[in-house]
Amino acid sequence: MKWWLISILFSVFTLNAQSFEDRQLRFERVREAEFEKDSLLKIQFEHRLMNYPPYNVYLRAFKEERILEVWVQNGPGDHYQKLRDYPFCKMSGYLGPKRKQGDEQIPEGFYFIDRFNPTSNFFLSLGVNYPNKVDRKLSDAKDLGGAIYIHGDCETIGCIPITDDYIKELYWLCVKSTDNGQAYIPIHIFPYRFATTSNPFLYEDQKIDTDLHEFWDNLKRGYYFFEEYRQPPSVHIDKQGKYHFY
Repeated sequence: MKWWLISILFSVFTLNAQSFEDRQLRFERVREAEFEKDSLLKIQFEHRLMNYPPYNVYLRAFKEERILEVWVQNGPGDHYQKLRDYPFCKMSGYLGPKRKQGDEQIPEGFYFIDRFNPTSNFFLSLGVNYPNKVDRKLSDAKDLGGAIYIHGDCETIGCIPITDDYIKELYWLCVKSTDNGQAYIPIHIFPYRFATTSNPFLYEDQKIDTDLHEFWDNLKRGYYFFEEYRQPPSVHIDKQGKYHFY
């Protein structure tokens, strides 16, 4: 066998043998996040008598309140416990879903983290799998846009910025849970906290149409599923572009 082929095969084997955490730690900003935040996260988990790293992580965002909640699960079947809140440090757009490129809207719906970006323009970032099937079904735009992230810094045209300091902690927590075996990290984005905010006030203030009433009522079912069971719902999308929860 040629020496160059042996070298390629060895490199591929070595890369595949590395853990997700190892691959992330090849990047300087991730090493910085690990150095600054790993011990602090361990302390937070110890105070809650929970295992670190967590079995699963679940993210829940509220646009009106400008809050990103972080929930963690200690083990299979356990109820999720809230770890902490991260405030949005800036907001773009208004209440309502993202339906096209350039509208500067933060999406609303049921998504998951589909990529880790250790070389982001905004220090570190976690990609959201917008647009999903509901977004595509309910939009008539040719270009729905994309590149929606939770990220550092304090700028946004449709993303969720939480500052460099907070993204270090959140990014590293998500690295640890992924390395620990979590297949995907759900991120559910709501216009507001349905249990505490006055719907009629918001509807009147935003001049909401009937379609948006129906869309938010659909989101509300997923919100209350977690409130009742303290487990993120399994989400199914039907051909009409509606969410169903199990």
